Amino acid sequence: AIEGLTRAGHRALALGAGREAVGCFRKALLLSRDTVSPQLHRACAFNLGAAYVETGKPKKGLEFLLHLSFNVGAAHEGLQDFPKALECFEKVGSHASAAQAGGRAGTCVQMGCCYLGMREPARAARCFLDAAQSYAAAESPEAAAVALSRASGSMLQSRRFRAAEIARVLARCRSLCETIPDPALRGKLYNDIGLGYSQLHIFSLAAESFERALGLCGGEPERDRRREAALLQNLGAAHNALRSFGTALGWHRAAAALHGALGNRRAQGQCFGNLAYACSQLGNHGAAAESYLHALQAFRDSGDLQGQWQACEGLGAACFHLGDPQKAIGHYQEAL
Repeated sequence: AIEGLTRAGHRALALGAGREAVGCFRKALLLSRDTVSPQLHRACAFNLGAAYVETGKPKKGLEFLLHLSFNVGAAHEGLQDFPKALECFEKVGSHASAAQAGGRAGTCVQMGCCYLGMREPARAARCFLDAAQSYAAAESPEAAAVALSRASGSMLQSRRFRAAEIARVLARCRSLCETIPDPALRGKLYNDIGLGYSQLHIFSLAAESFERALGLCGGEPERDRRREAALLQNLGAAHNALRSFGTALGWHRAAAALHGALGNRRAQGQCFGNLAYACSQLGNHGAAAESYLHALQAFRDSGDLQGQWQACEGLGAACFHLGDPQKAIGHYQEAL
């Protein structure tokens, strides 16, 4: 039961469900009090404390994290004392043996988070890559895939890595995804991989990753529906970039409808703007003008000025193509 709760807690943390993770780790800690293993009890206490730190409650986590210097490091990290935290983590990392690959990987992840906090994404990326290697040695493919995903994000943020290097990390992460049984985690990782490929302008693999993620969306809870709306929007944008505008239309319309149902007007405006662009590229300037008008209203409702001038500019182009230069001039003036 403790192992099951611990696995569920780590999955919840990877999915950003901090409250759920805390609940799992708290139950595991309570059960561990009935065991004869002090090491198991300490591990459960660490998991709960680390979850509190991860979810923005470092002071609460501190009471669970006072047994090892690694634990103290985690609390320092949460309290934004990143250099002090790194000192603690490096101490632990230097004493970790090959048999403690899982523990060493956790240390590397925490060091990576510290470097991100210090705005050093290149160093963070190397820590996450080390963590992925250690997790693989410890036969933890789920944790290795999450570490690779974080590594690729840090590599993209740092701008110090070649596109080919980042693509290799994304490919490794993608291959591990196929072995992950948890559909929610697999879906989140495919979405992150798609975003990474989009930043590398490898839109064919981005679209494929988004489609895989979409197939894993449950569609019931609101969080899943928001993720589904974002995936539909990403798929439409990827097909726009691939210039497969006919295919893109369906994704744009579905994304706009779902964002609208969820009350996210700004994102709905972006989808209408993407739809309008696809229509214009297909030569349907009347449909483009109509979609730009919907986008403009959505951006006005959400107070997005940049969205408003982009929609006005698009309207100007549509009106010009429809043979109404005076109306086009008015929209361009509004955009200015």
